[in-house]
Amino acid sequence: MAIEKVREHLRKWNRDKDIIELATSSATVELAGQALGVDGAQIAKSISLHDANGGALLIIASGYHKIDSKKFKDEFGFKARMLSFEEVEPMIGHAVGGVCPFGVKAGVKVYLDESLKAFDNVYPACGSSNSAIKMTIAEMEEMTGLVKWVDVTKPQDR
Repeated sequence: MAIEKVREHLRKWNRDKDIIELATSSATVELAGQALGVDGAQIAKSISLHDANGGALLIIASGYHKIDSKKFKDEFGFKARMLSFEEVEPMIGHAVGGVCPFGVKAGVKVYLDESLKAFDNVYPACGSSNSAIKMTIAEMEEMTGLVKWVDVTKPQDR
């Protein structure tokens, strides 16, 4: 189960017991914000994309941001292409609704988007459609194994 992979990953920092398992779904930014009682912008949304080599990468962004195609291409040198619903779990290691930057499959590169820096704390999912964890930006940097910070998103209409 993906949440167990996340729990094992976070155990290295003694944060495995801090996972919040909700009684309701947190599978979307709106649902997660409501369930956690926070603005959806504080949800650390995981965007699953193809990389240039046939693998996958994750962009972790503020909940109300989306990929900016031009910024993405300028940063990575190729066009942004989302993973299909069917590709997400086998390529990332988590199902849609619970995708997060913890306990992902080997080879999945994680990038944190600058949009997260607007907040002291953010709430990424933890491998299931009803889980999350409250983290500081410094904790996100440390616990995600990020490749680097990027600026590849723009605010989306709400």
